[in-house]
Amino acid sequence: MVDRERGASPTTAAWALGLGGAGQTLGRTLYASLAHRTTAATRTLLLIAAGATTLALGLIPGPIPLLVVLAIAASMVRGNLTLLQATAVTDRWGTTHYGALSGLLAAPATVAAAIAPWAGANLAHTLGGYSHLFVALCVASLAAAILAALASAGTARAHVPHPRSPRQRGSHSRTKRLQP
Repeated sequence: MVDRERGASPTTAAWALGLGGAGQTLGRTLYASLAHRTTAATRTLLLIAAGATTLALGLIPGPIPLLVVLAIAASMVRGNLTLLQATAVTDRWGTTHYGALSGLLAAPATVAAAIAPWAGANLAHTLGGYSHLFVALCVASLAAAILAALASAGTARAHVPHPRSPRQRGSHSRTKRLQP
């Protein structure tokens, strides 16, 4: 007998996963509009907070069509997060040392993606099902959103002007000074 999580058949679950892939594609399509209207820090905060779609998957028991819609919404967020990660370095620090910075940024995410299937299955078993796992993931997402907001606020306060900015050039400025 096939185990059914929340009454969904394996075929229905497969369809939900497939539609989730379409949701990721739609999310990626909408990313340009989001990027045009927001800063990198705001996008990060919004998309991590949008992980609340995962909370809905954990708390709402059904019906199955609603769960499929929520899975598509969560996949749209995931599609946006893919592009957020891809543009994180250039949006924040430009293209200088892009390879090294991208590698440092991608390493933890790559490790997490590699262990996620194993960890997810074990955590679902330990927590009593996937709905409980989704709640735990949402708590982690909320913590990440709070940390992102705090880091963004700290970065704004600790901003140091570029050495070549007019305030830092002093007497070496190439701009003409008005004589009294």
